[in-house]
Amino acid sequence: MIDKSSLASGHLNGIYEEFAELVGIDAVVKIYTKFRGQQVNFPVRLFAQGYVINQILERYDGKNLNTLATKFGYSERWVREMLKKYKERM
Repeated sequence: MIDKSSLASGHLNGIYEEFAELVGIDAVVKIYTKFRGQQVNFPVRLFAQGYVINQILERYDGKNLNTLATKFGYSERWVREMLKKYKERM
């Protein structure tokens, strides 16, 4: 068990120090305990594609294609294709 009471972010190694400054020591210790020794990659996109498609379908008003594409990190072309696929299913 790690005694977190005497830890500061400066006591931590490499990326753990950066994480501690972002999310706090307690969260870093949980991450360390769960994933230590593993290589972890973070996807470029935060949201699941299904969620993004649902949000686009709900929010699209015929004029905000660029806004939605920018908000979710996709190209206008991709958003247009998703809208087209949805319309074809209806």
